[in-house]
Amino acid sequence: MASRANQRVLLGCALLCAAALPCADSSRLKAAESQAQPSVAAVKFPVASAARLAGDGKQTRFILDIDQAVTFRAVMLADPYRVVVDVPQVNFQLPTGTGAGGRGLVKAFRYGLVMPGGSRIVFDLTGPAKIANSYVLEAANGQPARLVLELEEVDRAAFVQSLPPESRPELRPAIADAPPATVPAAPAEAAQQKADGRPVVVIDPGHGGIDNGTQSSGESEKNLVLAFALALRDKLEKAGKYRVVMTRDDDTFIPLSDRTKVARNLKAALFVSIHADALPRAEGDAQGATIYTLSDKASDAEAQRLADAENRADAIAGFNLAEEPTDVADILIDLTQRETRTFSNRFARLLMGEMKSTVRMHKHPLKSAGFRVLKAPDVPSVLVEIGYVSNKGDLEHLVSDGWRSKAVGSMAQAIDGFLTKRMATAGSSN
Repeated sequence: MASRANQRVLLGCALLCAAALPCADSSRLKAAESQAQPSVAAVKFPVASAARLAGDGKQTRFILDIDQAVTFRAVMLADPYRVVVDVPQVNFQLPTGTGAGGRGLVKAFRYGLVMPGGSRIVFDLTGPAKIANSYVLEAANGQPARLVLELEEVDRAAFVQSLPPESRPELRPAIADAPPATVPAAPAEAAQQKADGRPVVVIDPGHGGIDNGTQSSGESEKNLVLAFALALRDKLEKAGKYRVVMTRDDDTFIPLSDRTKVARNLKAALFVSIHADALPRAEGDAQGATIYTLSDKASDAEAQRLADAENRADAIAGFNLAEEPTDVADILIDLTQRETRTFSNRFARLLMGEMKSTVRMHKHPLKSAGFRVLKAPDVPSVLVEIGYVSNKGDLEHLVSDGWRSKAVGSMAQAIDGFLTKRMATAGSSN
């Protein structure tokens, strides 16, 4: 017992050292219980009503119609070639499908919220280019205000030289810095948790904001999984046994590393990431819920495909994909990771047992792969694909309140069973 206590002390020190390493701005963390900001909510955000591309492979112009002039910042990114435009929060009311197709130097573009108070437009380019001109036109003569971006083709060498030295690809992948989000600091959250005393369950609705996730028949994964996660939060909070924290509770993009930091900063007892997969038509059809745990080697090709897709979420929103400092600082943390994976696998099996009695499961319901969002070394974590939006039957379930209620009930039952047993075991060992 004494050696185990000493190991925990040493582990705590090692984790603190790892947490002190450089990392993405932790101010982007978002917990559901953070109070809404009335001053932000009361603001009438600018409305974007139309967007279009003009030009060819040598010169391409992007025009965004907006009901009031805005400030903006445009940044080039390398490998893959992208342009990121940051603006204050905008209400995008663009026609369905806007940005899916490209023209000239732009393959496609996407847009959405990346944090409270901040929106982003990301352009995927066909090759190296430079921003030849960028400006905002005030409304005049019955025409709306317009944000205009003019791109010009350049060669690779000229493109690299146009980047700031710290962003050049030979040094590291580029990153577009974003303004800090106005959310509570982690120490305040930790203090609140210490005063509360209940085990923390972190629910992570995948995607959000600029990242729609998979889409089918007019439904977006980000909305489906948020509705499910909110229902699960309400179910757990009603029981009152656990403190429930959401990584996002609205349509906001949260970087992958920040999602795991929410759990680690609060010393969460469990992290559950909610997603809804889709298969390309060429790969056939699949249906049912699947539960994933972390593994260095994917359990099958489909698990690897999904992990690769989910791990690209930060690239979709224009964030840095450079490898971050590892959390595995020494052998003690490695041992803790192994123990954590054991608990994660135990919960996954329990969850499968509960869910299979109420919802349709995938033919291989338990899988594993290298999901970045599951890599907290000291928090048991699972990623649950609650269904396939590409499957007609699954999609009907995903939008059904009745199905959602049954699925949430079985998941809440599994969480309670897992944590009740774990707390009892922890109490007896003390």
